[in-house]
Amino acid sequence: MPTPLFFGLRTEKRQNIFAAGISEFADYGYENSSTNRIVKKAGISKGSLFKYFPTKEDFYFFVLDTITAELISGLEEKINTLSPDLFQRIIEYSVLEFSWYILYPQKAKMIVRAFTKSDTDIYRKTVLKYGNREQDIFCWFLQDIDTTQFRWERQKTIDLIKWLLKGFNDDFLTRIQKQAYLDFEMLEKEYVKNLSEYIEILKAGIIK
Repeated sequence: MPTPLFFGLRTEKRQNIFAAGISEFADYGYENSSTNRIVKKAGISKGSLFKYFPTKEDFYFFVLDTITAELISGLEEKINTLSPDLFQRIIEYSVLEFSWYILYPQKAKMIVRAFTKSDTDIYRKTVLKYGNREQDIFCWFLQDIDTTQFRWERQKTIDLIKWLLKGFNDDFLTRIQKQAYLDFEMLEKEYVKNLSEYIEILKAGIIK
């Protein structure tokens, strides 16, 4: 986490450091990121960076925490506009999330890198840090949905959908993370199309 010195900086300087972090972690991920490039982009010395953040990992999670909070806040503002039908809500939520990615592609690219499965310590720490938050988001997402059409017991049906979505998202992130350039408008079309097809298969098995 940042030291008090960071919060004592001028707003413009804090923003420059934050923007340099987004750019570096989005383009290189954590493992291949360079504090030399970060300080050059931010216009500060390496010594100054470590006065503001004790380690590169502290800086990384500060940036990631901030942009994920921005994403969640943006989605929460619009949750009441989503359909009460679970399957329609899943599609609408996906479109909302991608609309944020399209507006903030570098932030989105960092999120993609951060949450794509990898055999690294930083990924394991990310899962530990955000695991409960992911569950909270899913519970929040399910508020006020219509479950009257479910063929099977409510909680088991919801668990099945949750596992499907997690597997689908993990696979999607793994595939797109390898791409040199992420066109989120094109990815939205691909994601929604494929997700809709899986949902139709799922509906055939659990809807009365």
